[in-house]
Amino acid sequence: MKLTDTSLLKQQCYINGEWTDADTGQTFAVENPATGEVLAHVPSAGADETRRAIDAARLAQPAWRARTAGERAKILRRWHELLLANQEDLAQLMTAEQGKPLVESRGEIAYAASFIEWFAEEGKRIYGDIIPPHHADKRVLVTKEPIGVCVAITPWNFPSAMITRKAGPALAAGCAMVLKPAEATPLSALALAELAERAGVPKGIFSVVTGDARAIGGEMCANPTVRKLTFTGSTEVGRILMQQCAPTIKKLSLELGGNAPFIVFDDANLDIAVQGAMASKYRNAGQTCVCANRLLIQDGIYDAFVEKLAAAVSALQVGNGADDGVTQGPLIDDAAIAKVEELVDDAREKGARVVCGGKRHALGRTYYQPTILSNVTPAMRLAREEVFGPVAPVFRFKTEAEAVAMANDTEFGLASYFYTENLARTMRVSSALEYGIIGVNTGLISTEVAPFGGMKSSGLGREGSKYGIEDYLEIKHVCIGGID
Repeated sequence: MKLTDTSLLKQQCYINGEWTDADTGQTFAVENPATGEVLAHVPSAGADETRRAIDAARLAQPAWRARTAGERAKILRRWHELLLANQEDLAQLMTAEQGKPLVESRGEIAYAASFIEWFAEEGKRIYGDIIPPHHADKRVLVTKEPIGVCVAITPWNFPSAMITRKAGPALAAGCAMVLKPAEATPLSALALAELAERAGVPKGIFSVVTGDARAIGGEMCANPTVRKLTFTGSTEVGRILMQQCAPTIKKLSLELGGNAPFIVFDDANLDIAVQGAMASKYRNAGQTCVCANRLLIQDGIYDAFVEKLAAAVSALQVGNGADDGVTQGPLIDDAAIAKVEELVDDAREKGARVVCGGKRHALGRTYYQPTILSNVTPAMRLAREEVFGPVAPVFRFKTEAEAVAMANDTEFGLASYFYTENLARTMRVSSALEYGIIGVNTGLISTEVAPFGGMKSSGLGREGSKYGIEDYLEIKHVCIGGID
């Protein structure tokens, strides 16, 4: 890992504007999943450090809230500019600790920066209402105000963008935030904190606490000062956080698991559909919550689609994400590759055919071959469970109604995709799919300008777009009487 600015590699928590160790002095190692190299040791903090960060946020927030939206925007714009100015170093850090190819890491830094820029401006457009009064001597006003101290728990698969997508609207709205990044990828979060400090974000407004998930998360959920928790991760953990937040009635934003269908109808352009499948399925080695998890292909084009997809997959280059030409890096850890193996073995035992891949890569460690499975059926675990790996299970369907039924036959409802050149079908299927995000003739759906979030067990709330800032606001009704 080669950094132009080595001060971006931080190995301490950032609490109330200070770089600090854990109270116990304990640390944990951050490893490169591609090589096993230890990149750094960061503090193994717990409840006490988290409580101090929350207290600092409580004390700092009134002054931050009192600034105008334009004043906050200037600082956020500077943070955005610093992300882009340090894009290469941030990408190097990300690839080293997360494993994705450098080209993807560079793209994520630009994507992360876009949320800071977007919400810097969106904070200026937090509008209220004047409602026609119910009595002649009254006036009815509605205002929107920052909810208060917020906490965020973010994942390892997008270690920068998932932070800015939460911190951007929180800070723009006038809130303070305490962040707990994933243990596997804390270096990206700490680098963002360093740049936030350089941008002029006041102490206490953005803190980063690394360490024990149960201890830190437990304090975040139980602390009555915290009014909002935002989390991206598994549905299982999301349920636990909901339970833990219930006693203090916190507002929640939860971006949870997915089981995205990728439907290709027989009137689709197959070449475009294959391009979309490659972008959706194999990006980040299949480790995204919006990855195509189930490829549903209409009967008449099934074999042709599989053949074209296999040809595209054969061109993928597996290796260390820092190396030139690599298009797929390793999985994040041993547990991740073990799960992929379990799901592939289950499918094979129940009759699936391995078109390509289907086993660990010769590079060893957590590298897995890009894989396609055909003849996949709903009886296989792949139909119900999120793969989170470079495995494309291809299902077969006959009718539009059957495809929609198969797509909706899941507890999840985050992202879905379908390909067709029929406008009427586009409208029918878009309406019928029970998903928060739908890509039609595209496999890339994420952008700062559109709402991101799911239905059913895929979560609560929306991130990005004009809707994303609403989750960091409270609505206040002011009724003024005695106006004669």
